[in-house]
Amino acid sequence: MSVIQASDAFMAAQVLDLVLSERRKALSPREWKHRLAGYGYNLMQSDEGVVVTSIRTGTQVCAVPGEMSV
Repeated sequence: MSVIQASDAFMAAQVLDLVLSERRKALSPREWKHRLAGYGYNLMQSDEGVVVTSIRTGTQVCAVPGEMSV
């Protein structure tokens, strides 16, 4: 298991791929959040919608598409 730190658009795309892949595997939004926590990420609700943040630093990594709400 590796933690991806998004420093550019390519890295943000990799994180988004991971997030969407884990959503397909999860049976519920709660399980999805738990699976992402294992990679060091958290899902937060913001004014722009759902965003992925780093648990370690709290920085926003990327936005989650609207149809994939928590």
